[in-house]
Amino acid sequence: MALIVLNGLLIKDSSPPMLLHQISKTPQLDAFNYQSCFMQDLFAHFPEVLFIHRTYNPRGKVLYTFLVDGPRVQVEGPLARAVYFAIPINEDAKGLTQMFQVFKKFNPAWERVNTILVDPHFLLLPTLTMEFPTAEVLLSAFHICKFLQGKVYQLSLEQPVQSVLLSSLQSTMCSATAGNLRKLYTLLGNCVPPSRLPELHPHWLLNDRIWLTHRWRSRAQSNRYFQSLEVTAHILSQLFGATPFEKQGMASVFRYMQQNPSDKASLSLAVTPQDSHTPSDTSPESPNTEQLVEARIQHSLNAICTGPAAQLCLGELAVVQKSMHLIGSGSDKMNIQILEDTHNVQPQAPASCSCYFNQAFHLPCRHILAMLSARHQVLQPDMLQAQWTSGCANSLDSILGSKWSATLDKLLAVTLLTEEVGRLLQHCSKEEFERRYSTLRELADSWIGPYEQVQL
Repeated sequence: MALIVLNGLLIKDSSPPMLLHQISKTPQLDAFNYQSCFMQDLFAHFPEVLFIHRTYNPRGKVLYTFLVDGPRVQVEGPLARAVYFAIPINEDAKGLTQMFQVFKKFNPAWERVNTILVDPHFLLLPTLTMEFPTAEVLLSAFHICKFLQGKVYQLSLEQPVQSVLLSSLQSTMCSATAGNLRKLYTLLGNCVPPSRLPELHPHWLLNDRIWLTHRWRSRAQSNRYFQSLEVTAHILSQLFGATPFEKQGMASVFRYMQQNPSDKASLSLAVTPQDSHTPSDTSPESPNTEQLVEARIQHSLNAICTGPAAQLCLGELAVVQKSMHLIGSGSDKMNIQILEDTHNVQPQAPASCSCYFNQAFHLPCRHILAMLSARHQVLQPDMLQAQWTSGCANSLDSILGSKWSATLDKLLAVTLLTEEVGRLLQHCSKEEFERRYSTLRELADSWIGPYEQVQL
């Protein structure tokens, strides 16, 4: 059995000794390479496509996480596809060369790597191609999506335009056909100021070689793929990227893998008694605090809302648990991401959100509840519209308790879409209005037929 101590964390592995290369006696790590035997075996079975994700900590040190990718990989869990962790001495040509050479030394299957997926900010591509001469290096669909998403938020566009772009981006990433990519490319050209458009590198959308490595997935598979990588990136950012001490960060990553056995690449870890009480491991976001906040939110929902409304909101709260990501905040709004989507929350009472649930029902959605959880707050009466408060509109019980109606669902969807199109037409110049109206006129005529005048 291999026994290694990392920042007071005792790592035990009943399989043959793991690879653990460490240089340093301080809380910082000069260099670090880790791979369990399970991870080594996983890479040996699926070496064709290698996905590289980078996570920076406050000190500027970067954690490289290698994951297997491709059609043959069917393992489940955010970190289940991880096959290697490494922190190079420096993120330069020499440091990366040493890191890749250690990886290759313990993984003979590296010679079968055909494709390596990286993020747009990966600058040392010559070093990567030199160490993997037979592999093709491409941008990953996930990193392109995150890059474009971040750029859209930085542009500070009008809310309706931003929502359309983000919705189109999400839809295109889940169905990356050449036609959908071309439509997104055109949409960016129409919505983004010409002076800012080069920042988004829209030409990536027209590089079909990038998307061939992702297009084999169905829409459902793409959804699961992006969700899994989003959770993986979030976990690594919260555990490694939140502390300047690399040993603490890696110990937190290993501890997470131990506590989540659904991740097939889990480790057998045991925390020493003295380590379990060290101040460095305590956090204001401890499980007890989170559970207390969630319990208070549940109580406020039950106390303020009608029964059916509380049930709807409690279902939304269940999604928030362990899946909240606060992207950014300002004085008048917050950007909340719940794994699969990103929406803007207006905290001012009554709180509102751009998501479908809030727009349709005018109830606190998962994004508003995530905001409350992040702020350690509870629902207040003035955050709720009057018709949903306890004791009002008793007839709503029968309405919400009734069976699902396909007609009502379609009506809600059409109403939301109509309002969104209306807002887009209201906030544009006269010339842009005429162009958009003409386009809508042509679409209506081609769909229903010019023989029947369609009122827009």
